[in-house]
Amino acid sequence: MGISNQEAIKQLQSLMENLNEQQKNTFQNMHQGYPTETLERFLKARDGNVVKAYKMLVDCLRWRVENEIDDVLAKPIHLDLYRRMRDSQLIGMSGFSKEGLPVIAIGVGLSTFDEAFDKYYVQSHIQMNEYRDRVILPRATKNHGRHIDTCVKVLDMTGLKFSALNQLKLLTAISTIDDLNYPEKTEAYYIVNVPYVFSACWKVVKPLLQERTRRKVHVLKGCGIEELLKVMDYTSVPHFCRKEESRVPRHQAEENTENCFSVNHIFHRQLYNYINQQAIFMESTSPIRQDSFHVDLPEPDPNDAKIAKTIETEFHKLEIQSGLTN
Repeated sequence: MGISNQEAIKQLQSLMENLNEQQKNTFQNMHQGYPTETLERFLKARDGNVVKAYKMLVDCLRWRVENEIDDVLAKPIHLDLYRRMRDSQLIGMSGFSKEGLPVIAIGVGLSTFDEAFDKYYVQSHIQMNEYRDRVILPRATKNHGRHIDTCVKVLDMTGLKFSALNQLKLLTAISTIDDLNYPEKTEAYYIVNVPYVFSACWKVVKPLLQERTRRKVHVLKGCGIEELLKVMDYTSVPHFCRKEESRVPRHQAEENTENCFSVNHIFHRQLYNYINQQAIFMESTSPIRQDSFHVDLPEPDPNDAKIAKTIETEFHKLEIQSGLTN
């Protein structure tokens, strides 16, 4: 008979006494005043196994200390470089769900990557994660009077092509960073504007996912506007999902057309300004090297590696079939 969740939490809390001072400090940055809920996330990620959850958490804390993740929001990226990354790595925040969860929009299909900027893509991604966890989520928690520690993600597959295979290594690395160090931070994935190339791969990849993950993934019809409006207001629907419908007032549709991937979007302006303000503050109190950011890309989990290999194989098959058809 398995132990109860409360008993597992107590055991994990007891093991946490073995942490050193640096690890305890970085854990405070992680939990933002909600240590028990953070332990629950790691337990959930390891199916309630206390030993595995503790190892996962300790590995995460070591990663944070060794890579100075606590200081990552004080490491600015030049505006031109930030703009180039936002133009290629399409990601942003379009608003909040009806339950108060941040809505993260990702343009998977039209994203392009330059190997020369891999380090900055990773830095930018981690900064967005930390900004979400240390600024956006605590603010949402305060505004709604209840603990909010997850987000929803809307993935746009518009323009997905076989060339996306070139991005697979970096995307797998970023996904691994999230899986190992930011577990259970996404409540649901809504996938929209799905082309044939995705549908074909999804049929093969879906059985490889853990049941916990499969339940979170919702592949929507077309731009998904009808389903998305069940979980968020129109103002929070990402721009690539908005379609004029008879039930949506025309003036409302016209007022909310801002591209959430643009560096001029309010989210990116606030994030960029926050990072630079933190950099100025850190420089005045305890100078850090602004060019010192580096994260060793982790080895993917065996199951993640299997999924990536399956996607690569399916893409090659589809590419060959497409060539024969043409």
